[in-house]
Amino acid sequence: MAATSPPQHPAAAPRVGGERAPSILDLVGGTPLVEINRLRAGLSPRVRILAKLEGFNPGGSVKDRPAVWMVRDGLRTGKLRAGKTIIDSTSGNTGIALALAGAVLGYPVELVMPENVSTERKKIIRAYGAKIIFSSPLEGSDGAIRLCRKILEADPGRYFKPDQYFNPVNPQAHYESTGPEIWADTDGAVSHFVAGLGTGGTVMGTGRYLKERNSQIQIIGAEPDDAWHGLEGLKHMASSIVPGIYHEEQLDRKISVATDAAYETVYRLGSEEGLVVGQSSGAALTAALQVGRELDAGVVVAIFPDFGDRYLSTSLWFGWSDWQARERAKHGGAARVSRTT
Repeated sequence: MAATSPPQHPAAAPRVGGERAPSILDLVGGTPLVEINRLRAGLSPRVRILAKLEGFNPGGSVKDRPAVWMVRDGLRTGKLRAGKTIIDSTSGNTGIALALAGAVLGYPVELVMPENVSTERKKIIRAYGAKIIFSSPLEGSDGAIRLCRKILEADPGRYFKPDQYFNPVNPQAHYESTGPEIWADTDGAVSHFVAGLGTGGTVMGTGRYLKERNSQIQIIGAEPDDAWHGLEGLKHMASSIVPGIYHEEQLDRKISVATDAAYETVYRLGSEEGLVVGQSSGAALTAALQVGRELDAGVVVAIFPDFGDRYLSTSLWFGWSDWQARERAKHGGAARVSRTT
């Protein structure tokens, strides 16, 4: 297949200065969209794939949005007050965001998470001064949910639990921020929205906003293709505790993504787009590309929940060297430097 040239763009004007905020929490949101220019095999020239880079949030992920919204809602309602400790179950990113919020607002934070989450996530959470309580690595996020419930039941008066899996403020955060940002930054041209399925908050809240603006926009969830997957942060809904905020009937479509396919997409994003991201971003783009290949024209927006620096110690990168060697062999020993397929 002949290589095609990536879309050409005029040089952007240099950015001058930056935003001045009273608190780091006020910098949550407003993340950029970036065009995927080289991973375009099989796409019509009239199809655009855009990634929303949530790693630019101050806590480094899309989970900053619901975490800050839920904590502020707790303060507003009085459920979070002096003497309370913030507690929740998490696969990592929400925990980091809650630890950040607790540090800023002066509340202790305890987080229940599977013992096998990445070393980087554990270190970041501890850097914010939060306490980690480990659940069984074999039970994934569901095990963390169950253990957190037991801790809360033993001393309910001590804790404020944002309860990200069942708190409607989680999707509301995306309804009020992620959705409007995508609509504005695409000038209303977005035709398909793709997000990975974890708590379901991102796809539910963003999808609801976009549907209200244009009912023809397709809302698509990307999930692992089986229960024993390697896509940290995502849920295989059929084999998991289904979050109370997730309503599958509100999706137009759900796409199953194999772990190996998501990992390869991550590797290619780094080597061809200059984007080092996590496995859930690879899953989202894999699904977005599948959607894009079915279209003659459209604007497909995929959520990239975080960057890849918090996964460098995980199995995501164990296969990188083998993949790179296969690519070099496939292309006569040369590194992939100009391919667009």
